[in-house]
Amino acid sequence: MRAIVLDAVRADPQVRDVPAPAAPAGGVVVEVRATGLCRSDWHAWAGHEDLVFPHVPGHELAGVVAEVGAGVTRWSVGDRVTTPFVCGCGRCSWCRAGDAQVCPDQQQPGFTHWGSFAQHVALHAADTNLVAVPDDVELSTAAALGCRFATAYRALVARARVAADEWVVVVGAGGVGLSAVMIARALGARVVAVDRNDGALEVARRLGADHTLLAGDDVEAAVAELTGGGAHVSVDAVGSEATSATALLSLRRRGRLVQVGLLPGVEGHPRVPMERAIAWELDLLGSHGMAASDYPEMMALVADGRLRPDLLLERTVDLDTAASLLPTFDTATVAGLTIIDPWR
Repeated sequence: MRAIVLDAVRADPQVRDVPAPAAPAGGVVVEVRATGLCRSDWHAWAGHEDLVFPHVPGHELAGVVAEVGAGVTRWSVGDRVTTPFVCGCGRCSWCRAGDAQVCPDQQQPGFTHWGSFAQHVALHAADTNLVAVPDDVELSTAAALGCRFATAYRALVARARVAADEWVVVVGAGGVGLSAVMIARALGARVVAVDRNDGALEVARRLGADHTLLAGDDVEAAVAELTGGGAHVSVDAVGSEATSATALLSLRRRGRLVQVGLLPGVEGHPRVPMERAIAWELDLLGSHGMAASDYPEMMALVADGRLRPDLLLERTVDLDTAASLLPTFDTATVAGLTIIDPWR
């Protein structure tokens, strides 16, 4: 099969032929029809993850089951499927409780094993981790759910428990941030989107953001004025010391910060203005994807059109184009999701 291969940290990604995977016991091989290019994939390329080289990245995907391993009971060849980027073991107490996103023995395609920037990908514990894609949902749309959209959904619905008429500040209007804007509006919240890119802010406005702000030193004061004292909920959808601090300092007293963007300790762990968190009794919440068992509610909202992740799709590219984009993805001025079609 053709795949994007990383041979070392920060090496130029190469597209070449590699052996196709076989279905593991309890797992499947999926023919990848669409896979998302995400900032998390850049983190893997940049050396912020512990990878074994050569390595195939990619963790947001949708496709068709091509091979079924021994012991799989719920899935057959030809089924249209997607999966969360965190795949639980299916056996531990966390998985049995429906919290596979924090499974201590989790697998993550594109990180713990070869991922979906390829024509085929192997997925483990299929009966726990696969999600059926309805016929009226495009596979490119389903691929957009696996990391950024599902993460934003759970962050706002299950972690922050956003209520109608609350103010939500979203720092970063990339894929996860724009997803958060759309979901917050669907929940009846009022939204302020913050980004350094005017194009991304224009997309945020089209998705329903009540206000948009260019990133800068006065964001916290502007948010306080727009919201009457600060947001009830903020989301750091980027993952940096600066964006996390902006999200925290944009909250009102007793507000809730959801940290979604990764904060790798490359230069030491980021400093957080904890004195504000303590004095104002702020809640600091981590959010790490969403278990497959929680997908049906979200997928139903997508299928009936109340949530439109398809509106976030900016472009579809081939493997060669994706390989050239990956090393610069942390600084790219994208205003939506990039989807890869490995068969182009």
